[in-house]
Amino acid sequence: MNYTILPDRPVGNYRKTDFLFFISVVLLCGLGFFSLYICSPFKGESVFHDPMYFVKRQAIWFLISFAAMSFFAFVPMKLIRKMLPLLIVITIIMCLLPHVAGIGLNTNGASRWISIPKLGTFQPSEMAKLTVVLFLANLFNKYSSDDDEVQRNFLYPLLGLVFFCTLIFLQRDFSTGIFIFIIGFFMFIACGAKLRWFLPLFLLGIFAVVFFITLEPYRIRRVIAFINPSKFQFSYGYQQMMSQRAIIEGGLWGQGAGSGLGWVGSIPEVQTDYIFAGWSNAMGFVGIAAYFFIIVFFLWRGLAISISCPDRFAAYGSFGCTAMIFIQSILNCCVVAGAAPTTGIPLPFFSSGGSSLFFSLCMCGFIMNASHCPEQNEYENQEVSLPGVRKIESFNSLVVENE
Repeated sequence: MNYTILPDRPVGNYRKTDFLFFISVVLLCGLGFFSLYICSPFKGESVFHDPMYFVKRQAIWFLISFAAMSFFAFVPMKLIRKMLPLLIVITIIMCLLPHVAGIGLNTNGASRWISIPKLGTFQPSEMAKLTVVLFLANLFNKYSSDDDEVQRNFLYPLLGLVFFCTLIFLQRDFSTGIFIFIIGFFMFIACGAKLRWFLPLFLLGIFAVVFFITLEPYRIRRVIAFINPSKFQFSYGYQQMMSQRAIIEGGLWGQGAGSGLGWVGSIPEVQTDYIFAGWSNAMGFVGIAAYFFIIVFFLWRGLAISISCPDRFAAYGSFGCTAMIFIQSILNCCVVAGAAPTTGIPLPFFSSGGSSLFFSLCMCGFIMNASHCPEQNEYENQEVSLPGVRKIESFNSLVVENE
């Protein structure tokens, strides 16, 4: 059984940038800055003697990231494909640099960051997220689901995906490696791969997850704290318990941005992975609902762009970028709410960190590019769509078909 999403009709060569998608990105960035403003002063004052330290640093990164987003939004898609080999090489080098003495930063036995003067640290795994999506999109573009050798053709993207995940695992960043693989899996399914092809890989993956968890004591502690947080609320589960209390204390309307946010100052790293707890405490259930409305709106527009895009590479890439940002956002919220074990995965547009913001906006730029890019030259005289997709008459309709 194969499920495909059917677009409505061929799209012409002249298309406008999806303004609604751009609005969703602006809203997410705005809420992210506001959350950082109300959550980071305590940590900024106590560590750097500047309550606005994290806000100022994020503002610098935002200017750099906005320029990068503009580049990905307006450069011809053909040029992005030509630049892809260089991007892959740079990503591999960047993922190896954390292991180099004097460049990489080793924290708690993990080598995940490199130091950048004046700008702080850089996390290469964030770059790998974008590179993997474009790498898979480029390979999927070369193959058709109607090809008799499609199963063999999917082997090459799979090997590439495993290679990049291995680079992340070598940094002892288990959660990010697994997350990238999951996004890759969704891209495989969207491009026509059969679920049964992944069954042996799933079985192997279960054993691999158990092995990697038992390999590191801190991972075992995270799982134990997730299963029974109250028992370890003053040790392994402290961060999770405090974030849950901050959310609960927010109530319906929240404590307000100027209320002092009592629980927020007690949450370790509230300006990064647990910033959603600060937002929930300040804005309450209403703020939580507003955030999920915007992120779902972001998902809707991103998927609409990928489905209607006539360029197969851009369609696959925009789907992967949309899935990457949306699923990462939901996963982070689940961790903060105690619905998932601690992962160390930041909240896109919200968490303090230049590398996360930079590549999140690069992905958004690529999606905006896909919303107005013309058809590929080699397909100018034929309808181009996702594999196995046929055209239907009604405009902006989504149909799921069993084949």
